Amino acid sequence: MSDIDIRITGRAGRITLTRGKALNALSYDMCLAVDAALRAWATEDAVDLVVMDAEGEKAFCAGGDIAELYQTGTSGDYDYGRRFWRDEYRMNARIFEYPKPVVSFLQGFVMGGGVGLGCHGTHRIVGDSTRIAMPEVGIGLIPDVGGSLMLALAPGRLGEYLGLTGARMTAADAIYAGFADHYIPEVSWPALISELEQTGRAESLESSAETAPEGQMAALRADIDRSFGGEALGDILTALNHEASSFAEDTLKTLRRNSPLSMACTVELLHRLRLGSMSIRKALELEYRFTHRAMEKGDFLEGIRAQIIDKDRQPKWQYADREVPATAVSQMLMPLARDTLQFEEE
Repeated sequence: MSDIDIRITGRAGRITLTRGKALNALSYDMCLAVDAALRAWATEDAVDLVVMDAEGEKAFCAGGDIAELYQTGTSGDYDYGRRFWRDEYRMNARIFEYPKPVVSFLQGFVMGGGVGLGCHGTHRIVGDSTRIAMPEVGIGLIPDVGGSLMLALAPGRLGEYLGLTGARMTAADAIYAGFADHYIPEVSWPALISELEQTGRAESLESSAETAPEGQMAALRADIDRSFGGEALGDILTALNHEASSFAEDTLKTLRRNSPLSMACTVELLHRLRLGSMSIRKALELEYRFTHRAMEKGDFLEGIRAQIIDKDRQPKWQYADREVPATAVSQMLMPLARDTLQFEEE
């Protein structure tokens, strides 16, 4: 496949995204190829670890390839998207639960589907160009691909802030929030990958790690925890509206651009995870409840139209007044019965 290069080099199973001109956007076929390789290598004695990287300087993976999702969804075919998300989420779980080390080198943009591919492994390497984000609420989705679990586990209320604003994390921010493990200058990455291929041992990465240049999330923690501690989206908006600060003003400006339904469901999803089972499978199962309904009942198709297709940046969201009824949130996150996400083993 021209979009992805999968091979065994030395002791390493190697996965390289090769769609640099498309910011290495993850297609359905690429998801299936990654999953098939991981299944094969799990019991392959010649493979000691898996190394993921990507061509180009701009992005490891800027997200899922959503053009086809839009085309099928606007024609009334919701099954394609549901199948895409179902199989992608199974691949995300496989990475998280993999029996061998999974090392990812995350340059440039790492967003949405790129987080699901690159941020569930055991050794997540970031550099000076890294910008990690979960901006799904801006297109009428929720932070998915297992990202909701990472947000729920982030310090304080940082998860709500990152999930509702789509804020971009630098290397230091990503390590602080739990999305990455080691900062290593990108000039060193080719030599490190060669060493991993030769030795099949990931332990050497820690000795190459350095202190990342200072980020901003730790400094914002007090503001974030004070403003994003409410039980629902309305509580968060009220807190921000009653605070006279540049942080509150800038944050409200960002939130006004995003889907109110998606933001309200994101808050509820993170709270459910914290109160219940903090596992990757539970997170993905909850996420799938939303994405299964996203085209038919959510704001997804309108979000894609406004941001990607027409580019008018004027989405006509449901609940544009940002007063989202609790029933609307419940309906998007209700169990799916026979359509519940399953994690069948091959």
